[in-house]
Amino acid sequence: MSRTVIAQGTFDIIHPGHVHYLAEAAAMGDELYVIVARKTNVDHKEKPICPATQRRDVVGALEAVDEALLGHEEDIFVPIEEIDPDVIALGHDQHHDDEAIATELERRGIDCEVRRASARETDDDQLLSTRLIIDRVLERRG
Repeated sequence: MSRTVIAQGTFDIIHPGHVHYLAEAAAMGDELYVIVARKTNVDHKEKPICPATQRRDVVGALEAVDEALLGHEEDIFVPIEEIDPDVIALGHDQHHDDEAIATELERRGIDCEVRRASARETDDDQLLSTRLIIDRVLERRG
């Protein structure tokens, strides 16, 4: 029996932290779907710079990803209902409340596990955050 995994995020500027997260999410099952957030749903940080379709296409080009799709504009759980995954893989530092997600999944009759990916080990030279990359660009070229 095939296990389906969903990962999700903004993925504005792809960096090694994203690659680690998606590879780990893919390892949680047999098929990885990635939901790329629409600008209207990003309210916990600065809005993405790149258009949603561009972010989706870049994520979809990654080896670990079987399919990348855009999130629903009004209800972030719609694609989850449509895919009906076995696992939702959250990034180690994503802002989501695991328990609130589990409660909403149960309310909607979606039987799946919510798991967190691990943090990627890094040295001081690597930037594993879109915000840090943008800050560095502004610092050096702004």
